Amino acid sequence: MILTVPDGYGYVVLACGVLPNIISMVMGGPVMTARKKYKVDYPNLYAVPGFHKEADTFNRVQRGHQNYLEGLAGYTTMSLLGGLQHPLTVALGGIFFSFGSVLYQIGYSDVSLDVKMARHKKGGPIKWIGFFSSLICCVKFGGSLNGWW
Repeated sequence: MILTVPDGYGYVVLACGVLPNIISMVMGGPVMTARKKYKVDYPNLYAVPGFHKEADTFNRVQRGHQNYLEGLAGYTTMSLLGGLQHPLTVALGGIFFSFGSVLYQIGYSDVSLDVKMARHKKGGPIKWIGFFSSLICCVKFGGSLNGWW
C-alpha cells in the first residue's frame, strides 16, 4: 500500500503535531510559577492538603495542565490519521484544541470560580471543537479504509 498525503497535510503536522507541544510548554509555565510560589517541590506532582498551605490553589493550576497531557496522545493520533482525509478541517480543529486547552487551564486555575465549573467559564469548551473534529474525521477515515462508506 502506498500512502499519499493530501495537499494541506502540512497544516495538520503544524497544527496537530507541532503546536500542541509548544502549547504544552506554554501551559507548563504557570505550573512552574505556582511551584515556586506555593513551595511545591519535586518530586511531588500535586500539593498535599494539610502539608502545603495553598494545596488546592496549586493543584488547580497543575490539574489544568495534567488534563491536557492526559488527552494529548489520543488527540494527536486521531488528528494525524483523520487529517489524511480531511486535512484542513483537522488543522483548524487543532488550533481550537490547543488554544481552548490554554483557556481551560486559565479557567481551572481561577480560584474565584467554583472548581466544578471553573474550567468551562473562560472559553475552555472550545477545545472540544478541535477534539471532536479530529474524532469524527478519524472515524470517517477508518470507515473509508474499511469500505463502509
